[in-house]
Amino acid sequence: MVSEKKSVVVTQKFFDDATINYLEEHGFSVTVASFPEGKTDATATEAELISILSEADAWIVGHAKVTLSLLQSLPRLRIVARRGVGYEKVDLEAALATGKVVTIAAGGNEESVADRTLALMLAAAHRLRESQQQLIDGPGSILLGNDLYARTVGIVGLGRIARNVVRRLKAFDATVLVTTPRPDPDYGAAMGVEYVDLETLLRRSDFVSIHAPFKPETKHLINASRLAMMKSDSFLINTARGGLVDDQALLAALKSGRIAGAGLDVFESEADPDLAGVTRELVRLPNVVATPHSGASTHEGLQRTNAVAAECVVSVLDGKEPPPGCLIVGSADL
Repeated sequence: MVSEKKSVVVTQKFFDDATINYLEEHGFSVTVASFPEGKTDATATEAELISILSEADAWIVGHAKVTLSLLQSLPRLRIVARRGVGYEKVDLEAALATGKVVTIAAGGNEESVADRTLALMLAAAHRLRESQQQLIDGPGSILLGNDLYARTVGIVGLGRIARNVVRRLKAFDATVLVTTPRPDPDYGAAMGVEYVDLETLLRRSDFVSIHAPFKPETKHLINASRLAMMKSDSFLINTARGGLVDDQALLAALKSGRIAGAGLDVFESEADPDLAGVTRELVRLPNVVATPHSGASTHEGLQRTNAVAAECVVSVLDGKEPPPGCLIVGSADL
């Protein structure tokens, strides 16, 4: 008797054919859910998600909120595989209580986000947005920017993405300061970074790049008082998570000239729609370069994260351990 194929449902956009082929070659049926234009799994209702996932053994998810009630309504589901590294929208206690495995795509997108971090540093410092607007509007004066070369860059947090940023910064002969709860002396010596506390980092850095995880204790890690510690000609870069920075305080600091500029890929309004007006004001400022939480969204980055998420699915449903660093909760021995 031929056993029924296990079902993988993908609710994330930009899922490539090579990864679909990989899943099918390992004996899985693959369904890529479609949503109306402008909609994603993040905007789908719980009822819509239940309908899409009712026969799924595995769910490769984008930004949908994964709740206890949703998981209880999906008894067949065995694994929730995040195509990405953040899992703040997944109720991990609910996953444990309902016997679901939760994985992330560790190792898939950090190179892309590190590239975006450097791109935002360079674009903000060289005033690329303002310079292009000068050309659009007509003849204007040349705008003087700032080098990244040989400057001091403060890195807040030292995870995978941050370490890739540090590696890139060495090519710019930058002095790199790092604040992290768990300094690694061997890494610091090998990479020539200096570990300092957050206040020292803010006062000394020409660029401050945020790479901390978002948790209740890190909300508004960068607030009005800490923005006031920064140099008046410095730049704040955030490619980590909205909420790590108090966007209202940042808006005030940028408008008043307290800091020179910002490069932003994430915003508080992603989790709090009441702050959408603050985001609109931020992205309209001439000294802000902004992108819509798309740092990981390159062809290559998405192919890598798709592949890791798919490998997690295959491993877990075959009763094996997923790739190192990818298992968040649950047991592969289901």
